[in-house]
Amino acid sequence: MDRAVFFGNVRRTLFGGRLTSGQVAGMSAILDRARAEPGGANNGYEGRWLAYILATAHHETARKMQPVRETMASSDALAITRLDKAFAAGQLPTVRTPYWRRDAEGKSWLGRGLVQLTHRRNYEVLSGLVGTDLVADPARAMDTATAVEILFIGMETGAFTGVSLADVFNADRTDWVGARRIINGRDRAVDIAGYARAYHAALSAAGLPSIRRIVLS
Repeated sequence: MDRAVFFGNVRRTLFGGRLTSGQVAGMSAILDRARAEPGGANNGYEGRWLAYILATAHHETARKMQPVRETMASSDALAITRLDKAFAAGQLPTVRTPYWRRDAEGKSWLGRGLVQLTHRRNYEVLSGLVGTDLVADPARAMDTATAVEILFIGMETGAFTGVSLADVFNADRTDWVGARRIINGRDRAVDIAGYARAYHAALSAAGLPSIRRIVLS
C-alpha cells in the first residue's frame, strides 16, 4: 500500500487540504496496527474494516486522530466540569447517572481514547481484552498504543455494544451506516458512513483491495 497516495487522498477529501503531524502520526499508528494484525504477513487487514476504524477515530476525536478526553478537555477536571454543566442544563438526555464524577478512589470513568471509552464496567472489560490495567489507571486509555488496541479489539470483538465489524462487513454485507451500532446506536451514523467511504476510497487508491485481507506496507 502506498501511504503517500493514501495521505494525499485523505488530506484533500477529509482534512480540508492540510494534515497536522499529529493527524499523520495517529493515522500511521492505526495503519501500523492493521499491518501487525495476528497472521500479518499472510493475512493483512480487511479494507472495509480499516476504513470504518479510521472513520470512527475521525469522528470520536473531532479529526485530531489522537487520543482525547470527552468534551476535548485538556484535563479530567475540566472534562468533569463541562459534563456537569451540560448535565445540569439537560443537554445529556440519555444519561441517567453522571458516570464521569469521581468515585471513592478519586477515579473518573469519563470518555477517553480514540473511541470514547466510558463507565467503569467498560474499562474493566477492555482491560481484560487489551492486557492493560485500565481500572488501576484509567488515564492509560490516553496512551496512543493502548488507545489503538482498545479501538481495534473493541470493534473486532463487539465489546462496546455487542455488534462487531464482522457483523456489518462480511462476504454478504457492506453496511456503512449500520456500522455505527458497533459504537453508539445510530448517533451521527450517516456522517460517519461518509467518512468511512472516503477513507475506503483513499485506501483503495493507495492499493488496498476492497474486501480480502491483505498486507499493508
